[in-house]
Amino acid sequence: GDNDKELFMVDKTSSEAYWKANLRIILISLIIWFICSFGLGIILRPALMGISVGGADFGFWMAQNGSIYVFIILIFVYAKLMNSLDREHGVEE
Repeated sequence: GDNDKELFMVDKTSSEAYWKANLRIILISLIIWFICSFGLGIILRPALMGISVGGADFGFWMAQNGSIYVFIILIFVYAKLMNSLDREHGVEE
């Protein structure tokens, strides 16, 4: 009856909020990934030539090492954010 429709609407709204938050986390992660790997490692590399990190210029270091560290951090941050989002929306494993 009417209760089923109400329950469905609440569930659908909650589901939409969950996916919007999920997509926002993914989008922010992709932006950070792009800035660190493509931006600092390729596009801005000539501008970063004067900054030395570990015996190499910062742009080269970001392309070779820094972006990998950022990716690993992003994996852990993503997992933590998704776990809290799952708990918040009652879909945790």
